[in-house]
Amino acid sequence: MLNRALTQWLDTQAEALDLGQCDAEAVLTKLASADVLRVGVDGESGGSGGSVADAIEAIAAVASHSLAAAFVFWGQRAFIEYLLQSPNMALREQLLPSLLSGELAGATGLSNAMKFLSGIESLQVGAQANGDGWRLNGRLHWVTNLRKSGFVVAAAIEREAGGAPFVLAIPDRLPGVQRSADLQLMGLQSSNTAALDLVQVEVPGDWLLHEDAKAFLPAVRPAFLGLQCGLAIGLARRALNEVQGHLHDTRSILSEPLHEQREQLEHAVQALKSGVLDGRFRTQPAELFQLRIALAEAAAQAVQLELQASGGKAYLCSHGAGFARRWRESAFVPIVTPSLVQLRAELQRQARDAAA
Repeated sequence: MLNRALTQWLDTQAEALDLGQCDAEAVLTKLASADVLRVGVDGESGGSGGSVADAIEAIAAVASHSLAAAFVFWGQRAFIEYLLQSPNMALREQLLPSLLSGELAGATGLSNAMKFLSGIESLQVGAQANGDGWRLNGRLHWVTNLRKSGFVVAAAIEREAGGAPFVLAIPDRLPGVQRSADLQLMGLQSSNTAALDLVQVEVPGDWLLHEDAKAFLPAVRPAFLGLQCGLAIGLARRALNEVQGHLHDTRSILSEPLHEQREQLEHAVQALKSGVLDGRFRTQPAELFQLRIALAEAAAQAVQLELQASGGKAYLCSHGAGFARRWRESAFVPIVTPSLVQLRAELQRQARDAAA
Protein backbone atom coordinates (compact mmCIF):
# COMPACT_ATOMS: atom_id res chain seq x y z
CA MET A 1 0.00 0.00 0.00
CA LEU A 2 2.90 2.38 0.75
CA ASN A 3 5.44 3.15 -1.94
CA ARG A 4 9.10 2.38 -1.40
CA ALA A 5 10.16 6.02 -1.08
CA LEU A 6 7.76 6.63 1.81
CA THR A 7 8.60 3.44 3.69
CA GLN A 8 12.34 4.13 3.40
CA TRP A 9 11.88 7.69 4.65
CA LEU A 10 9.69 6.57 7.55
CA ASP A 11 12.13 3.87 8.60
CA THR A 12 15.07 6.25 8.39
CA GLN A 13 13.32 9.05 10.27
CA ALA A 14 11.22 7.06 12.76
CA GLU A 15 13.39 7.80 15.80
CA ALA A 16 13.83 11.45 14.84
CA LEU A 17 10.09 11.85 14.32
CA ASP A 18 9.38 10.39 17.73
CA LEU A 19 11.99 12.52 19.52
CA GLY A 20 11.26 15.76 17.68
CA GLN A 21 14.55 15.80 15.82
CA CYS A 22 12.90 15.78 12.38
CA ASP A 23 11.20 18.81 10.85
CA ALA A 24 7.51 18.26 11.53
CA GLU A 25 6.64 20.27 8.42
CA ALA A 26 8.02 17.45 6.26
CA VAL A 27 5.64 14.74 7.46
CA LEU A 28 2.54 15.87 5.63
CA THR A 29 4.53 16.57 2.47
CA LYS A 30 5.92 13.03 2.46
CA LEU A 31 2.49 11.49 3.04
CA ALA A 32 0.95 13.58 0.29
CA SER A 33 3.70 12.74 -2.20
CA ALA A 34 2.92 9.04 -1.68
CA ASP A 35 -0.80 9.77 -2.34
CA VAL A 36 -1.93 8.07 0.87
CA LEU A 37 -4.05 11.09 1.83
CA ARG A 38 -6.28 10.33 -1.16
CA VAL A 39 -7.12 6.78 -0.06
CA GLY A 40 -10.82 6.33 0.69
CA VAL A 41 -11.80 9.51 -1.16
CA ASP A 42 -13.77 9.13 -4.41
CA GLY A 43 -12.18 10.07 -7.69
CA GLU A 44 -14.61 12.90 -8.38
CA SER A 45 -13.41 14.58 -5.19
CA GLY A 46 -9.76 14.15 -6.11
CA GLY A 47 -9.11 10.89 -4.31
CA SER A 48 -7.89 7.48 -5.41
CA GLY A 49 -11.12 5.68 -4.52
CA GLY A 50 -11.81 3.00 -1.96
CA SER A 51 -13.54 3.31 1.40
CA VAL A 52 -12.85 4.43 4.94
CA ALA A 53 -11.74 0.84 5.60
CA ASP A 54 -8.97 1.34 3.04
CA ALA A 55 -7.97 4.58 4.77
CA ILE A 56 -7.77 2.69 8.09
CA GLU A 57 -5.39 0.22 6.44
CA ALA A 58 -3.30 3.08 5.02
CA ILE A 59 -2.92 4.65 8.47
CA ALA A 60 -2.06 1.24 9.92
CA ALA A 61 0.61 0.77 7.25
CA VAL A 62 2.22 4.09 8.19
CA ALA A 63 1.91 3.31 11.92
CA SER A 64 3.89 0.10 11.43
CA HIS A 65 6.85 2.34 10.59
CA SER A 66 6.18 5.46 12.69
CA LEU A 67 3.30 6.23 15.03
CA ALA A 68 4.20 9.94 14.95
CA ALA A 69 3.69 10.07 11.18
CA ALA A 70 0.50 8.01 11.48
CA PHE A 71 -0.79 10.41 14.14
CA VAL A 72 -0.39 13.30 11.69
CA PHE A 73 -2.01 11.17 8.97
CA TRP A 74 -4.99 10.46 11.24
CA GLY A 75 -5.53 14.16 11.97
CA GLN A 76 -5.40 15.07 8.29
CA ARG A 77 -7.61 12.22 7.12
CA ALA A 78 -10.17 12.78 9.88
CA PHE A 79 -10.56 16.42 8.86
CA ILE A 80 -10.94 15.34 5.24
CA GLU A 81 -13.72 13.00 6.38
CA TYR A 82 -15.52 15.86 8.14
CA LEU A 83 -15.53 17.78 4.86
CA LEU A 84 -16.78 14.76 2.94
CA GLN A 85 -19.69 14.35 5.36
CA SER A 86 -20.46 18.07 5.69
CA PRO A 87 -23.42 19.52 3.78
CA ASN A 88 -21.27 22.60 3.04
CA MET A 89 -20.27 21.69 -0.51
CA ALA A 90 -18.72 25.10 -1.21
CA LEU A 91 -16.30 24.73 1.71
CA ARG A 92 -15.46 21.19 0.59
CA GLU A 93 -14.62 22.38 -2.91
CA GLN A 94 -12.55 25.21 -1.48
CA LEU A 95 -10.43 23.20 0.96
CA LEU A 96 -10.29 19.61 -0.26
CA PRO A 97 -7.71 20.03 -3.07
CA SER A 98 -5.13 21.65 -0.78
CA LEU A 99 -5.80 19.08 1.97
CA LEU A 100 -5.32 16.13 -0.39
CA SER A 101 -2.12 17.65 -1.81
CA GLY A 102 -0.71 18.27 1.67
CA GLU A 103 -0.43 22.00 1.05
CA LEU A 104 -2.86 22.67 3.91
CA ALA A 105 -2.95 20.82 7.23
CA GLY A 106 -6.30 19.71 8.63
CA ALA A 107 -6.52 19.40 12.41
CA THR A 108 -9.23 17.37 14.08
CA GLY A 109 -10.07 19.51 17.08
CA LEU A 110 -13.11 17.39 17.92
CA SER A 111 -11.61 15.30 20.74
CA ASN A 112 -13.28 17.58 23.28
CA ALA A 113 -16.49 17.37 21.24
CA MET A 114 -16.47 13.56 21.30
CA LYS A 115 -16.17 13.66 25.09
CA PHE A 116 -19.00 16.22 25.16
CA LEU A 117 -21.14 13.85 23.12
CA SER A 118 -20.71 11.21 25.83
CA GLY A 119 -21.36 13.69 28.64
CA ILE A 120 -17.76 13.57 29.86
CA GLU A 121 -17.01 17.30 29.61
CA SER A 122 -18.47 20.56 28.35
CA LEU A 123 -17.48 22.26 25.12
CA GLN A 124 -14.44 24.52 25.45
CA VAL A 125 -15.25 27.13 22.79
CA GLY A 126 -18.19 29.52 22.98
CA ALA A 127 -19.69 31.74 20.29
CA GLN A 128 -21.64 34.95 20.04
CA ALA A 129 -23.58 35.77 16.88
CA ASN A 130 -21.70 38.27 14.74
CA GLY A 131 -23.49 39.28 11.54
CA ASP A 132 -23.71 36.18 9.35
CA GLY A 133 -21.00 34.48 11.43
CA TRP A 134 -19.74 34.19 15.00
CA ARG A 135 -17.21 35.60 17.44
CA LEU A 136 -15.37 32.80 19.25
CA ASN A 137 -13.58 32.56 22.57
CA GLY A 138 -12.09 29.46 24.15
CA ARG A 139 -9.23 27.00 24.17
CA LEU A 140 -8.48 23.62 22.62
CA HIS A 141 -5.91 22.07 24.92
CA TRP A 142 -4.43 19.35 22.71
CA VAL A 143 -4.63 19.40 18.91
CA THR A 144 -2.42 17.54 16.43
CA ASN A 145 -1.34 18.64 12.95
CA LEU A 146 -1.33 22.37 13.71
CA ARG A 147 1.22 22.86 10.98
CA LYS A 148 3.11 26.11 11.39
CA SER A 149 2.95 26.88 7.67
CA GLY A 150 -0.85 26.80 7.67
CA PHE A 151 -3.75 24.81 9.08
CA VAL A 152 -7.51 24.68 9.47
CA VAL A 153 -9.02 23.13 12.59
CA ALA A 154 -12.47 21.66 13.25
CA ALA A 155 -14.15 22.53 16.54
CA ALA A 156 -17.54 22.07 18.15
CA ILE A 157 -18.92 25.37 19.39
CA GLU A 158 -21.34 26.21 22.21
CA ARG A 159 -23.81 29.02 21.49
CA GLU A 160 -23.61 31.48 24.38
CA ALA A 161 -27.21 32.56 23.72
CA GLY A 162 -28.40 28.94 23.88
CA GLY A 163 -29.47 26.53 21.17
CA ALA A 164 -27.83 23.56 19.52
CA PRO A 165 -24.02 23.53 19.44
CA PHE A 166 -22.52 23.52 15.96
CA VAL A 167 -19.27 22.56 14.20
CA LEU A 168 -16.95 25.03 12.49
CA ALA A 169 -13.79 24.90 10.44
CA ILE A 170 -11.45 27.63 11.69
CA PRO A 171 -8.52 28.77 9.51
CA ASP A 172 -5.31 29.78 11.27
CA ARG A 173 -5.06 33.09 9.41
CA LEU A 174 -7.94 34.70 11.32
CA PRO A 175 -6.94 37.33 13.92
CA GLY A 176 -7.13 35.93 17.44
CA VAL A 177 -6.15 32.35 16.55
CA GLN A 178 -3.14 31.72 18.79
CA ARG A 179 -1.09 28.51 18.55
CA SER A 180 1.06 27.56 21.54
CA ALA A 181 4.55 26.15 21.28
CA ASP A 182 4.61 22.41 20.60
CA LEU A 183 3.62 20.38 23.64
CA GLN A 184 6.56 18.58 25.21
CA LEU A 185 5.49 14.97 24.78
CA MET A 186 7.31 11.81 25.79
CA GLY A 187 7.26 10.78 22.13
CA LEU A 188 5.53 11.64 18.84
CA GLN A 189 7.19 15.05 19.02
CA SER A 190 7.27 15.80 15.29
CA SER A 191 3.49 15.84 15.05
CA ASN A 192 2.77 19.58 15.37
CA THR A 193 0.80 18.94 18.55
CA ALA A 194 -0.04 22.13 20.45
CA ALA A 195 -2.80 24.01 22.25
CA LEU A 196 -4.97 26.57 20.50
CA ASP A 197 -6.40 29.73 22.05
CA LEU A 198 -9.26 31.53 20.33
CA VAL A 199 -9.58 35.15 21.43
CA GLN A 200 -12.36 37.21 19.86
CA VAL A 201 -12.00 35.25 16.62
CA GLU A 202 -14.51 36.35 13.99
CA VAL A 203 -15.47 33.44 11.73
CA PRO A 204 -17.76 34.02 8.70
CA GLY A 205 -20.79 31.78 8.25
CA ASP A 206 -19.37 30.07 5.18
CA TRP A 207 -16.93 28.12 7.40
CA LEU A 208 -19.78 26.14 8.97
CA LEU A 209 -19.28 22.37 8.80
CA HIS A 210 -22.64 21.51 10.37
CA GLU A 211 -25.31 23.48 12.18
CA ASP A 212 -26.05 20.73 14.71
CA ALA A 213 -23.09 19.10 16.49
CA LYS A 214 -25.34 16.53 18.17
CA ALA A 215 -26.35 15.23 14.73
CA PHE A 216 -22.96 15.59 13.02
CA LEU A 217 -20.71 14.12 15.70
CA PRO A 218 -22.44 10.69 15.90
CA ALA A 219 -22.31 10.56 12.09
CA VAL A 220 -18.54 11.17 11.88
CA ARG A 221 -17.58 9.31 15.07
CA PRO A 222 -17.22 5.90 13.37
CA ALA A 223 -14.66 7.35 10.94
CA PHE A 224 -12.99 9.43 13.70
CA LEU A 225 -12.48 6.37 15.92
CA GLY A 226 -12.04 3.87 13.09
CA LEU A 227 -9.20 5.86 11.53
CA GLN A 228 -7.71 6.34 14.99
CA CYS A 229 -7.71 2.55 15.48
CA GLY A 230 -5.30 2.38 12.55
CA LEU A 231 -2.60 3.57 14.97
CA ALA A 232 -3.02 0.54 17.23
CA ILE A 233 -3.42 -1.88 14.34
CA GLY A 234 -0.19 -0.84 12.65
CA LEU A 235 1.80 -0.85 15.89
CA ALA A 236 0.50 -4.29 16.88
CA ARG A 237 1.25 -5.79 13.47
CA ARG A 238 4.79 -4.41 13.48
CA ALA A 239 5.53 -5.71 16.98
CA LEU A 240 4.21 -9.16 16.07
CA ASN A 241 6.34 -9.18 12.92
CA GLU A 242 9.34 -8.40 15.10
CA VAL A 243 8.41 -11.36 17.32
CA GLN A 244 8.34 -13.61 14.25
CA GLY A 245 11.90 -12.57 13.43
CA HIS A 246 13.11 -13.66 16.87
CA LEU A 247 11.53 -17.12 16.87
CA HIS A 248 14.39 -19.61 16.99
CA ASP A 249 15.79 -22.08 19.49
CA THR A 250 14.24 -21.48 22.93
CA ARG A 251 12.15 -18.55 21.67
CA SER A 252 9.98 -20.94 19.68
CA ILE A 253 7.90 -21.38 22.82
CA LEU A 254 6.35 -18.04 21.85
CA SER A 255 4.97 -19.40 18.57
CA GLU A 256 1.60 -20.25 20.06
CA PRO A 257 0.96 -16.86 21.75
CA LEU A 258 2.16 -15.17 18.54
CA HIS A 259 -0.40 -17.11 16.50
CA GLU A 260 -3.16 -16.39 19.03
CA GLN A 261 -2.43 -12.66 19.14
CA ARG A 262 -2.33 -12.38 15.36
CA GLU A 263 -5.62 -14.21 15.03
CA GLN A 264 -7.33 -12.06 17.68
CA LEU A 265 -5.94 -8.86 16.16
CA GLU A 266 -7.14 -9.59 12.64
CA HIS A 267 -10.55 -10.70 13.92
CA ALA A 268 -10.93 -7.30 15.63
CA VAL A 269 -9.73 -5.51 12.49
CA GLN A 270 -12.35 -7.23 10.36
CA ALA A 271 -15.08 -6.43 12.88
CA LEU A 272 -14.00 -2.78 12.87
CA LYS A 273 -14.07 -2.51 9.08
CA SER A 274 -17.43 -4.27 8.88
CA GLY A 275 -19.05 -1.93 11.38
CA VAL A 276 -17.63 1.20 9.78
CA LEU A 277 -18.79 0.13 6.34
CA ASP A 278 -22.29 -1.10 7.17
CA GLY A 279 -23.10 1.97 9.27
CA ARG A 280 -24.16 0.20 12.46
CA PHE A 281 -21.64 2.11 14.60
CA ARG A 282 -23.61 5.31 14.03
CA THR A 283 -26.52 4.09 16.13
CA GLN A 284 -24.72 1.34 18.08
CA PRO A 285 -21.43 2.88 19.22
CA ALA A 286 -20.84 0.44 22.10
CA GLU A 287 -19.30 -2.19 19.81
CA LEU A 288 -17.02 0.47 18.31
CA PHE A 289 -15.88 1.52 21.79
CA GLN A 290 -15.20 -2.11 22.70
CA LEU A 291 -13.14 -2.60 19.55
CA ARG A 292 -11.11 0.55 20.23
CA ILE A 293 -10.33 -0.85 23.69
CA ALA A 294 -9.52 -4.31 22.32
CA LEU A 295 -7.16 -2.95 19.64
CA ALA A 296 -5.32 -0.72 22.13
CA GLU A 297 -4.86 -3.74 24.38
CA ALA A 298 -3.71 -5.81 21.40
CA ALA A 299 -0.98 -3.25 20.68
CA ALA A 300 0.21 -3.33 24.30
CA GLN A 301 0.23 -7.14 24.35
CA ALA A 302 2.12 -7.31 21.05
CA VAL A 303 4.86 -4.98 22.29
CA GLN A 304 5.10 -7.01 25.52
CA LEU A 305 5.49 -10.18 23.45
CA GLU A 306 8.19 -8.44 21.39
CA LEU A 307 10.06 -7.72 24.62
CA GLN A 308 9.91 -11.38 25.60
CA ALA A 309 11.06 -12.47 22.15
CA SER A 310 13.92 -9.96 22.10
CA GLY A 311 15.17 -10.75 25.56
CA GLY A 312 17.98 -8.66 27.01
CA LYS A 313 18.81 -7.13 23.64
CA ALA A 314 15.70 -4.98 23.89
CA TYR A 315 17.32 -3.18 26.84
CA LEU A 316 20.56 -2.40 25.02
CA CYS A 317 20.61 1.01 23.35
CA SER A 318 22.58 -0.35 20.41
CA HIS A 319 19.95 -3.01 19.64
CA GLY A 320 16.70 -1.87 21.21
CA ALA A 321 16.06 1.65 19.89
CA GLY A 322 13.17 0.52 17.68
CA PHE A 323 11.65 -1.49 20.51
CA ALA A 324 11.99 1.42 22.95
CA ARG A 325 10.16 3.67 20.50
CA ARG A 326 7.37 1.12 20.06
CA TRP A 327 7.13 0.82 23.85
CA ARG A 328 6.59 4.59 24.10
CA GLU A 329 4.12 4.45 21.22
CA SER A 330 2.15 1.70 22.96
CA ALA A 331 1.90 3.93 26.04
CA PHE A 332 0.25 6.64 23.95
CA VAL A 333 -2.43 4.51 22.29
CA PRO A 334 -4.59 4.06 25.45
CA ILE A 335 -4.63 7.78 26.31
CA VAL A 336 -5.37 9.42 22.95
CA THR A 337 -8.88 10.88 23.21
CA PRO A 338 -11.21 9.20 23.83
CA SER A 339 -9.01 7.32 26.28
CA LEU A 340 -9.69 3.77 27.33
CA VAL A 341 -10.77 5.01 30.76
CA GLN A 342 -13.30 7.37 29.15
CA LEU A 343 -14.60 4.64 26.85
CA ARG A 344 -14.99 2.17 29.71
CA ALA A 345 -16.85 4.80 31.74
CA GLU A 346 -19.19 5.44 28.80
CA LEU A 347 -19.82 1.71 28.33
CA GLN A 348 -20.58 1.40 32.03
CA ARG A 349 -23.02 4.33 31.83
CA GLN A 350 -24.77 2.78 28.83
CA ALA A 351 -25.08 -0.53 30.68
CA ARG A 352 -26.64 1.22 33.69
CA ASP A 353 -29.09 3.10 31.46
CA ALA A 354 -30.08 -0.14 29.70
CA ALA A 355 -30.70 -1.85 33.05
CA ALA A 356 -32.75 1.03 34.46
